Amino acid sequence: MKKSLLAVAAIGAFASAAQAQSSVTVYGILDVGYIGGNVRSASSTGVPAKGTYSSIGSSAESTSRLGFRGTEDLGGGMSAFFTIETGVQPTNVTASTFNNRQTFVGLKDNKIGAISFGTQYTPIHSAVAVTSANQQNNMVGDAIYPIAPANSGNAGVVQATSTSNTDGYTIRTSNMVKVESNTVAGFKGTAFYTANNQDTTQAATGSTITGGTNNQNGWGVGVNYTWSKLLVTANYQALNSRQSANNVSPAIWSNATGGTNVRDNQMYFAGTYDFGILKAYAQYINRKATSQITANDYVSRTAQQIGVRSYITPAIEAWASAGTGRYDSFGVANPTVNFTAYQLGSNYYLSKRTNLYAIFGSTQQSSASASQPSLGANNYAVGVRHTF
Repeated sequence: MKKSLLAVAAIGAFASAAQAQSSVTVYGILDVGYIGGNVRSASSTGVPAKGTYSSIGSSAESTSRLGFRGTEDLGGGMSAFFTIETGVQPTNVTASTFNNRQTFVGLKDNKIGAISFGTQYTPIHSAVAVTSANQQNNMVGDAIYPIAPANSGNAGVVQATSTSNTDGYTIRTSNMVKVESNTVAGFKGTAFYTANNQDTTQAATGSTITGGTNNQNGWGVGVNYTWSKLLVTANYQALNSRQSANNVSPAIWSNATGGTNVRDNQMYFAGTYDFGILKAYAQYINRKATSQITANDYVSRTAQQIGVRSYITPAIEAWASAGTGRYDSFGVANPTVNFTAYQLGSNYYLSKRTNLYAIFGSTQQSSASASQPSLGANNYAVGVRHTF
């Protein structure tokens, strides 16, 4: 009897110790409210087309999500960690409810840094997250993190050349290995490599060729420097995609899906300074996507933006940003496009986890090109956001 009691006590003590060495956290955001706006564009008849939209929608201020984050102490200053995070659409019953935002596993050394494998954010996306007055919300009016006028929750802008729709930058990639250093003398570094390369038997059916090589790979680096109330960051990433099939048109690298026959180079520089009563932001981004089929076919998007964010009272937070940008391209019709963007927003915090918000954003595009006409969009939203 005594031996049995001792065995049960030993098992209980071991289970408690094991539980103390590892932990799993469930977290998420639910953001729902009223979203509206208007769009002005060109039509096939040459007469300007206008449209308005309004709905009870979601993810205006923050993309709704559900995540699981865990760590395990391996001893000796080592630990294992993982993250599984999916987007959710609380107001949409017709589309897929879940989509992979991040899924990775890694190891961390408290003296050196961490290495992780899976679908992860790029260094530019992580840098924008801490240097944007708009905090990567899903509203029109951000020159660095552009959102389509219909507020789909995916960063994107209008088509500029035959290299397809150009986002401000690539948010995430799959098949990624990422290395992050600890902070040393104010510096913190990040580097990644992504690869998804295939080579299959090539076959032809009429004029359509399938198979052959389908290679997608890239790399990137980023450095943050923090000194007192100042933060500056510099980031660069180069993503390449090459397909041997001759019927595959160029398309830029978009999120985790990879690109098509394109060389996609991106750079981002930014800084913030906390004055106490407000925080100031300055950002610059450039992205050039070049066709792997026709080297002279490219589009380059450059944008710069400034912003401020401040607590007016302990419960009321407000922000404002303004930016300009330009597309330069060579290829189909050689369009050149100038654009402007601005955004205003505020939060009223009911608690640390729940807030009401109101946001207005606007972007306008001017061009004399028939293939890229002048257009504009306004976007507004009011809603409630809860984090857990």
